[in-house]
Amino acid sequence: MSWDWNVVEDFMPRFWDGVLVTLQALVIGTLIAFVLGLVWALAQRSSQAWVRWPVTAVTEFIRNTPLLVQLFFLFYVVPNFGPSMSPLTTGIVGLGLHYSTYTAEVYRAGIGGVPVGQWEAATALSLSKGRTWRAVILPQAIRRVVPPLGNYVVAMLKDSPMIATIGAFDMLGEAQAFSNETFTTEALTVVGVAFIVVAYPASLLIRALERRLVR
Repeated sequence: MSWDWNVVEDFMPRFWDGVLVTLQALVIGTLIAFVLGLVWALAQRSSQAWVRWPVTAVTEFIRNTPLLVQLFFLFYVVPNFGPSMSPLTTGIVGLGLHYSTYTAEVYRAGIGGVPVGQWEAATALSLSKGRTWRAVILPQAIRRVVPPLGNYVVAMLKDSPMIATIGAFDMLGEAQAFSNETFTTEALTVVGVAFIVVAYPASLLIRALERRLVR
């Protein structure tokens, strides 16, 4: 089958619409994952068992169930018991919630990697618990976890096409619809190349950042 540039030209407006949806899902989903992941991580370090155990159970459950199942649950089941969300909003919430359980483990590792002497120094300086976290522990922990968090951003990008299964037309969703309408494959090829063009340089950048931070 020969390559038809006219088909590609016809697809481009829908491609850019899909790019916008993908970017929204990725950027907002990443913010949710980063913030909520930190909340999970701090809750799991709580001295209160009634806080620590439920949070651990929830994060383990989310991390060990497929993202696709979670998206279906949020889109088709949750509206029966509460407010419904648009496909894109559901996709963003699903991505952010799912990956927050992974970023929580990254944060926990980063916090655990802070030398004990730093905690002791904060205690010796009579710093409050809140100030110890803000001024001493979290700045060091965040520096350690930047590369792993970047890896999860790339992973979220590669998982973002799953939101098309609930009607949020990202790049792949637009390509599939266009291909079904025109019986062509150029649109799918364009989207595949687009993912490679974005994901591969991003992974190289994360590796370089990791080497720089561990010096």
